[in-house]
Amino acid sequence: MIPLPRRHVLRAAVRGTLLLIAVCVTFAAAGSALRARQDSSNLPSPSAVVQTHVYVSLDPVPREREFEVAVQAEIARGFHVNSHTPSEMYLIPTTLTPNLPAGIQPAGTIYPPGQLEKFPFSPDKPLSVYTGSVTMRLKLSADAHAPLGPTTIRMTLRYQACNNTTCLPPVNLPVSVRLEVAAAGTNARATHPEIFGTTSTK
Repeated sequence: MIPLPRRHVLRAAVRGTLLLIAVCVTFAAAGSALRARQDSSNLPSPSAVVQTHVYVSLDPVPREREFEVAVQAEIARGFHVNSHTPSEMYLIPTTLTPNLPAGIQPAGTIYPPGQLEKFPFSPDKPLSVYTGSVTMRLKLSADAHAPLGPTTIRMTLRYQACNNTTCLPPVNLPVSVRLEVAAAGTNARATHPEIFGTTSTK
């Protein structure tokens, strides 16, 4: 057997090493992609992270009376959403935006304060977030010409949900509640004092 020149042996060794590196990189990339797909497949839909319950402070709602609508948001365990006043300008705030029917006038929105918490992706600066159960309240009034009878108030709850490692896309969650508009002076029953208190509907 005729031995190969040294330079050919070196070239063959280099080619073999490069081929082995390429194979390793390919397998590593494929493994990372597979893990990413598996991780994302375990995440819920953004709209499923928050469950809502809606309450009205008066039943019925007389014309020329102020009242409130509360949206109670139940945030899934292990997730948080930014508060209405997030710690950083680039973070998406949680907002509740009403689309009011004729005769119903806005008078403001009450948001709960956020909780300051640290996360692995922000270890040095706490972020203002909501976790667990939070309640947002719309202050409204029925004017003198509000149509009598049943009416629906539609709202949009906007939020971005995150866990300790991943943020889901922001979502606009539709929320609605039905109420009854009555004539001015009609006796109205105050409902859900545990949410609205005893003075918010006077």
